[in-house]
Amino acid sequence: MDTLQLKLLFSLAIILFAGLGIFFAKKAIHDYTILKSIEFNRRKVIVNLSLFVIYMLSIILLSIIWAIDFKQITVLFSSVLAILGIALFAQWSIFSNLTASVVLFFYHPVRIGDKIRILDSSFEWVGRITDMTGFYFFMKTDKGENITLPNNLVIQKGIEILETKSNTNTGFFDDSEFT
Repeated sequence: MDTLQLKLLFSLAIILFAGLGIFFAKKAIHDYTILKSIEFNRRKVIVNLSLFVIYMLSIILLSIIWAIDFKQITVLFSSVLAILGIALFAQWSIFSNLTASVVLFFYHPVRIGDKIRILDSSFEWVGRITDMTGFYFFMKTDKGENITLPNNLVIQKGIEILETKSNTNTGFFDDSEFT
């Protein structure tokens, strides 16, 4: 086998493993959401983040196999990273909220429909969770107020679960098709 054939074979293997990784990541996240009764919109955020990681690893491995000259690319990447660094410093809360979204997804016991109290000395917020997205936590208080909180703030505050949603079927997918 010559070098070109080896590169093509390794590239095909990386693409195949990336496809399998995507399949198994989606399946594992889906099974976890069924087990923990997590809503579809929250699952979508985590799937997108895991796909991003798989794609970036595949691109890095393919660039190593094809021996891309990193000296030329480093100038481009350093320029782009400098610009992004300035922009991201101003928008650091975006990454903080995305990270908090992942933590809420996997480790926090609250679900959409639960009645909670956010423990804060300045505010008395008691209500039901109406939605949880990649950036925000939405709740409707007992007084009828619609409150939107960033995910990173939700993690910083204590939350008391007053009542859990009795019906755990979200209606987004039928669990029987996966058994």
